[in-house]
Amino acid sequence: MSFIEELKRRNVLRVGLAYLAVSWLLIQVADTIFPAYGLSASGLTILITILGIGFVPAVVLAWTFELTPEGLKKDSDVDRSASIAPATGKKLDRAIMVVLVFALGYFAVDKFVLDPARDVELVEEATRQGRTQALVNSYGEKSIAVLPFVNMSSDPEQAYFSDGISEELLNLLAKIRELRVISRSSAFSYKGKDIDVTTVAKELNVAHVLEGSVRKSGNKIRITVQLIDARTDTHLWSETYDRTLNDVFVIQDEIAAEVVARLKIELLGSAPIAKKVNPQAFAFYLKARRILDDHNDDAHTIEAELLIEQALEFEPEYIPALAELTRVYYRAGGSKQLSRDEGLQLARDLVARIEAIDPDDGNSDAWLAWFALYHDFDFVAGARHLQRALMLNPTDVEYLRYSVQMVMTLGYLDEAVVMAEYVVANDPLCTQCQYYLARAYRLAGLLDEAEAAIRVALILVEPGQYPLYRDLGRVLALKGNPQAALDAFQKAENLQGIAVALHDLGRQAEFEATFSELREKFGSEFPGEVAYVYAWIGDADAAFEWLDKGFRVDRSSVSREVRYPVYSSLHDDPRWPVLLHDLGMSPEQLAAIDFKVALPPSVTLEKQ
Repeated sequence: MSFIEELKRRNVLRVGLAYLAVSWLLIQVADTIFPAYGLSASGLTILITILGIGFVPAVVLAWTFELTPEGLKKDSDVDRSASIAPATGKKLDRAIMVVLVFALGYFAVDKFVLDPARDVELVEEATRQGRTQALVNSYGEKSIAVLPFVNMSSDPEQAYFSDGISEELLNLLAKIRELRVISRSSAFSYKGKDIDVTTVAKELNVAHVLEGSVRKSGNKIRITVQLIDARTDTHLWSETYDRTLNDVFVIQDEIAAEVVARLKIELLGSAPIAKKVNPQAFAFYLKARRILDDHNDDAHTIEAELLIEQALEFEPEYIPALAELTRVYYRAGGSKQLSRDEGLQLARDLVARIEAIDPDDGNSDAWLAWFALYHDFDFVAGARHLQRALMLNPTDVEYLRYSVQMVMTLGYLDEAVVMAEYVVANDPLCTQCQYYLARAYRLAGLLDEAEAAIRVALILVEPGQYPLYRDLGRVLALKGNPQAALDAFQKAENLQGIAVALHDLGRQAEFEATFSELREKFGSEFPGEVAYVYAWIGDADAAFEWLDKGFRVDRSSVSREVRYPVYSSLHDDPRWPVLLHDLGMSPEQLAAIDFKVALPPSVTLEKQ
């Protein structure tokens, strides 16, 4: 008997073919389901390796042994006349046919059901990535990062002034629509570091870098500035200005004009000009702003308030200082100094004052939008003021960043994603920008993108500054990965999330204990935290009960939280439209909103 005939007799060829068919089917199925369980490509590689290694033992066993009614026996010990190898071969043939039928069925489902869905997802992802890249590419070489100017003064405390000069210059350049300017939080992340300009430019995706230094002594200042072509690391222009404090705004105008000229920017309108104010007021304002940016405690807030009041003594109608004072009062509401209502009223009074001084400044409309949405619950007015604020300051990433949350509250989830992507493109190293982008993705149902954005934010900054692990846990829970979600929630010390994850893991006793602790500690002050868990576990009656409590305790929080995906399970309940109407957020009420904002370069946000 030839070797081939012996392989056939012992069913080695059939076993090999069956093994390959089953292995192929397992690999195809694994390739589909592994991502759903958070398994990376390495998991599929391991499976293929194991199946490949297993092929040799499978055919060796088929050669060496024969399956008999008494079990496996060595082929040499089986009487040929009593061999059931032919019958086993027929069973293997039928098994191969069954596997092939399953494979054909899987192929049909994959081709006509799963594959189109994946294609749509790939197109959407490519569109999102392409949209961001198109934004960057649309400016071509007209892009710049303004790095924090170095404090060359003898007093280290004067660093606030050098920071302020570079920040004011950055804000001035950002008003040039034809120029892409990296926002402050990303540019200032390099402060105090040994900087390689070429590397910085690559990380920020810009063609040019502006850097400099400031020396302040009494009323005299020396500002040295240089513009660098980051691709070749060559200086395009440099200048030193020896002036007095009174000339600081003229210097900013001259630098901005020189940047426009050197980058050969063709302005569609007139060049922006720095507003001249009393230099003492300017210095007090810069110091107060730096304190508010760096600290959030009562003592520093009071210190900043005193500095702003000194600035306003020199310049009573200085809008940037009034805007910072608005921030002080709004932040102080609910502190030992002011009740929430007192702080809010003082902030409203200042906004009215800003609007009276210059209705086209944008600061007043931004604040009025916030008041309307989260205190007056007038969504029509909120949308109107928000649209006007963004029209007046279309390139201001600060406005856009804080507007993302308001746009989500209004129900414009796709538009919020576009806005957040635009913000991140112009402020790529900003943790808060990544955080808002992640939240926009999560509310829009883009969970993979949300997880990626949160993980970027975790790399950028210590997680304690933002509730990053809490939001990461929420995304992982929505993706059906409760153990990873629990790990994230525990890092955040978030009882709500821990309860949700324990429930999904089936750890009922621990869930009930944690949920009870959540209700006892936070139920009275933050009922929405409890409502979230009840919605998650499918108890609609209790969820509505606690949402009603939240409506009475903190309506603004409920207006933001009803957008959370967890509440989708309540959407078919007749109580849901009643809740939305009470919040002023029913489809009919929101349909009355006419909201359209144009972002450069011609990115349009519009609710159809």
